[in-house]
Amino acid sequence: MQLVLPSARPALSPILAAFLTFFAAATVLVLEIAAGRLLAPYVGVSLTTYTGIIGVILAGIALGAWAGGRAADAYGPVGLLGPTFIAGGLASMAAVPIVDVVGTLGLGNGVGAIVTLAAIGFVAPAAMLSAVAPMIVRATITDIATSGSLVGRLSAVGTVGAISGTFLTGFVLLGSLPTRAIILVAGGVVVLVGAWLAWRARQVGGSGTTDDAAEPAQTGDRAGPAILGALAGILVVSGAALAAPNPCQRESAYYCIAVVSDPARASGRTLVLDRLRHAYVDLTDPNRLEFGYARWFDAALAPMLTEAGAVHVLHVGGGGFSFPRHLVAAHPGSRHTVLELDPVVYEVARTELGFEPSDAVSVVIGDARLSIEELADNTADAVVGDAFGGLSVPWHLTTVEFLAEVDRVMRPGGTYVMNLIDGPDLAFVRAATRTLADRFEHVAVVSSPVAFSALQGGPGGGGNVVLIASHLEFDTRAIVDAAARAGDEVLLIAGNAGLTGFVADAPLLSDDFAPVDQLIGR
Repeated sequence: MQLVLPSARPALSPILAAFLTFFAAATVLVLEIAAGRLLAPYVGVSLTTYTGIIGVILAGIALGAWAGGRAADAYGPVGLLGPTFIAGGLASMAAVPIVDVVGTLGLGNGVGAIVTLAAIGFVAPAAMLSAVAPMIVRATITDIATSGSLVGRLSAVGTVGAISGTFLTGFVLLGSLPTRAIILVAGGVVVLVGAWLAWRARQVGGSGTTDDAAEPAQTGDRAGPAILGALAGILVVSGAALAAPNPCQRESAYYCIAVVSDPARASGRTLVLDRLRHAYVDLTDPNRLEFGYARWFDAALAPMLTEAGAVHVLHVGGGGFSFPRHLVAAHPGSRHTVLELDPVVYEVARTELGFEPSDAVSVVIGDARLSIEELADNTADAVVGDAFGGLSVPWHLTTVEFLAEVDRVMRPGGTYVMNLIDGPDLAFVRAATRTLADRFEHVAVVSSPVAFSALQGGPGGGGNVVLIASHLEFDTRAIVDAAARAGDEVLLIAGNAGLTGFVADAPLLSDDFAPVDQLIGR
């Protein structure tokens, strides 16, 4: 015996049901991928950031599916679809000013700040757009005997929509449009679809639903105000988004980019990527190294640069190109290869930060892990590691496998220097030190004394730390003296006894295990 519901005609055609399911799921994933870029200027970019966003979006999906199903049963689905789409679209658009305003309050960059900011911005739109799925099922199902096929088909369509939204946003949109424009346009289209659904509900009234008694024809009479409210909402929320503070002067597929003038020095410029100061450039003086870690790089490489004559330096990470620019000016015979991930950052360095491409500097655009594999053996006298994604070095540039590539490219006796940022416990620095010591015979740790204060029972600690590694012994006293001449008091840890106590039980970083964000304490 076949059990048939009271109405033999679904309220939504199979094609319309599939479109709405696809569209809602795709929009949720557009928001999820774009959320990482929207949050980045306030909480950084890391595995922790994306983990928090994914968890928040999934919570919104779960909440919406539960609430949407209950609402569809209680009030009927057709009259709810339009207002739900409208509300979801407006909530999506509102995420832009909400995140920009709340982000400026200084929540920090820990797990709590990431989850809080993601939840404030994206739980509501994810929930509303996910609430439509059970409504669509409720408006489409007519036969219990075939309900499994219907639900399975719509679930598959929703999954395809989510995949499409993911690929479209990650592979195309984020590299072509500003993040805020992507979110505002996506939300606006959702609102317009909701307005059309509200108009449609008014035309069909309650006829054709799976349970006419549950949804009176008068439900559609509210379509007019809903449509006007939707259009007004687009204007109001778009205006709020445009008025909200935007920390990005330019956006790329990887970063929110800003160049900030130094109020104390007319020629000074600071490159800010997301929430981190990546480089300081003096447009008139390439030898001015404002950041301490750059001066420590210089101190570590000084003996090699003065003794070797024409040297070749490989730079992992370009950023503001301040250090290659300095070395070209200070050592005219030197040659440099810079591996820079982001072509937009390279363009900003050329147009706004005074970097002029020349025969002395070649730039390779792409992921450094892949680019270094294309370089010939024994071609670099030194390798400078200064690549960051947010506060952390990209994990795949910290492992023993990556260091094997660095070692392969360096000539015998070459020097590798690496800049890191860590918290007070220096857990990441200690793990990176152990990993370097696994590959190189001589390793040193250099930073200001305050960076080590927490390990010595004092307050504070952490910050920028430079690691130095080579197969040949280097003069640690000369490095300390060179730093002092540059105006820096540094503490240097080297030697088997010093490093053993410093590293303690820190893990070895490998391609199979490199929990960089967790070690930093994100």
